[in-house]
Amino acid sequence: MSVRSRLCVLVTALAAFTTGLCAPVAAQSTPPPHTAVLDGARLQQTKARLDRGDPQLRRTVQALTVRADKWLDQGPWTVVDKPRPAPGGDVHDYLSQAPYWWPSQPPTADNPWGCPYVQRDGQRNPEVDSGTDRQDVEKVFDSAYDLSLAWYYTGEKRYARKAGQVLRTWFLDPATRMNPNLDHAQFIPCKYDGRAIGIIDFSQSYTSVLDALALLDTGAPGWNRKDRTGMTEWNTDFLGWLKDSDFGKQEAAAANNHGTFYDMLLAGLACATGDKALARRTVLDARGKRVAPQIAADGSQPQELARTRSWHYSTFDLVAYTRLAAIGRNVGVDLWAYRGPDGQSLFKAVDYLLPAATGATAWPHPELEFLRYAATDVVHAAADAGDKRARTALPLLEAPPGGDLWALRPAAEQLDSIAG
Repeated sequence: MSVRSRLCVLVTALAAFTTGLCAPVAAQSTPPPHTAVLDGARLQQTKARLDRGDPQLRRTVQALTVRADKWLDQGPWTVVDKPRPAPGGDVHDYLSQAPYWWPSQPPTADNPWGCPYVQRDGQRNPEVDSGTDRQDVEKVFDSAYDLSLAWYYTGEKRYARKAGQVLRTWFLDPATRMNPNLDHAQFIPCKYDGRAIGIIDFSQSYTSVLDALALLDTGAPGWNRKDRTGMTEWNTDFLGWLKDSDFGKQEAAAANNHGTFYDMLLAGLACATGDKALARRTVLDARGKRVAPQIAADGSQPQELARTRSWHYSTFDLVAYTRLAAIGRNVGVDLWAYRGPDGQSLFKAVDYLLPAATGATAWPHPELEFLRYAATDVVHAAADAGDKRARTALPLLEAPPGGDLWALRPAAEQLDSIAG
């Protein structure tokens, strides 16, 4: 190579080097939210598609913001607002009343509650929605989730600020915060001051709050380090109560949807507070502890079919299973892949619902109020996990009131409105 050629090569290389030094450094992307149930990376990808103008996602976001807008002029709610404290006397203790228990006598001065109370399965006593914290805490859960999702996808500060106000009022502010226990959940007047099964008041929905917190933690305006630290401390204390209290141990031993939801809450709290080993162990144990004994070889759930609301409870239990499987994905466990000794699996349990979910056949078991859309989210979950029958069924599903939001928050919710 001539001197001139070598000089040209050197000049070219030097130009490339200096150009590289002066080129702007690409902005680092925001890391995905550290969600417990939702797939944070998937949310991040969905947001990127939305930012690029995906028309279908834009329409879905409009449905989400309709929900979020309704919360803007409501609340905040607090556990100290109930007309009388829980039986222990502390207004900061959460209180709810057993939904299916009714007075057997007309109230009198000597018997103001109309005791004794008797059970009517599936029939909700309207008095449980007044005088306790149950309705308010459901509003806290729902609003925090809707508002946080709306902020994450739109960037509108008003959603984040409202979500922060709701969460601080219920969980953090000393004057209004809830104590991290459920000692007085689902009490029965004149019978029990609280019951283990009252844990389902939180276990059925609180993991949505954990994901709402993860969304806010990505940089929501008005949500600061003190808030994050306070919620981590509250969740750690609540996890300790859930593991160690007598009520928690009783609920862990439940053989129906209560046990499944307990595992989901335990794993979600463990994941959110950094105890990934506990979260992983809980999902692994659910294979032989939950799926094998609670799901039959044909995919039915005998414990749930025995209820007067068998469709509701069959879909309800699968909300817990599919969300538990989602937590498992985040800690390296594939619960969908498990097969019990008789072939039991989550796929079979969802497939058992498909004829009724798609409207092909009537639901052949007792159900006081059949709502076809109650199964929509769990079918979505199975389809995402690889179930071909579920994927084929998707176009035949009934959208829930307010629209199908799966594309924005791909984790099952209980879409019908029964509680308990």
